Amino acid sequence: MANLSMVDKRLLEDLFGMGGGYVLDFSNHSFAEFFNQYSINIYHDKYAIIGDSKAKRLRGFWQVEPDSLVGKVLNSLFEYVDAIKPMESGELTSKHWQIGSRLTGETVKQQAPVESESSFMSKQYKAPDIAKLKLDPATEQVLKQRLDEISTCLNSGAWLSVVFLIGSSLEAILLHTAISQPKAFNTSVSAPKKEGKVKPHHSWSLSELIDVAHTEGFISMNIKKFGHAVRDFRNFIHPNQQIISKFNPDEHTAKISWQVLCATISDLTS
Repeated sequence: MANLSMVDKRLLEDLFGMGGGYVLDFSNHSFAEFFNQYSINIYHDKYAIIGDSKAKRLRGFWQVEPDSLVGKVLNSLFEYVDAIKPMESGELTSKHWQIGSRLTGETVKQQAPVESESSFMSKQYKAPDIAKLKLDPATEQVLKQRLDEISTCLNSGAWLSVVFLIGSSLEAILLHTAISQPKAFNTSVSAPKKEGKVKPHHSWSLSELIDVAHTEGFISMNIKKFGHAVRDFRNFIHPNQQIISKFNPDEHTAKISWQVLCATISDLTS
């Protein structure tokens, strides 16, 4: 049983919005995926000692598992809150991070607040220098060609092409980072697993690459947040999905994507 006081539980339940049986914006599927990072089946019967809702299973998890594991999961949830609710309500505080630190016995660095979109977009980055990424020659050549094409599309207003080219380039760059830093990526608590084993890097999704790159300190929380937005944009490469979602990329969409790519390369080469 995790050492959580009544005050701790109240702080956590308020933060996670557990009053109605929910936990943040998790669906049943995404809730299970989140815990799979830790090889935990949150829908196992042992976590249903209080009830079957997501909130009750999380409370059951607190009762069943030891401090160290509960602390790691809580710290990961705090990062998630920081990404989807970027301090607008001021709910995530040092008190929450202190709970995680106490349970894990480690000093947990409080995450800096996620920047607003306007603040993120106001940052000035130098033109991306692909050479600094130390890619293999073939990959470097392809990415240089894509950067040239992205520039052409930006200048000609081909916003949809910009989004798709940047999404695929971002995935290639993060995949290269994972392959060149296998220990950091494979041992990460966020590393995607299948049947208890870390999946081969080439089968990782862009979402998984972004999450692990952030967890291991390769990219900032801001890039994680806006990088997931770029990933969502890229998913509209399927016309039917674009029609259903009424997605019409404009100049602003394209420039957000470009800013994410520049910021990612800056973080990886700084």
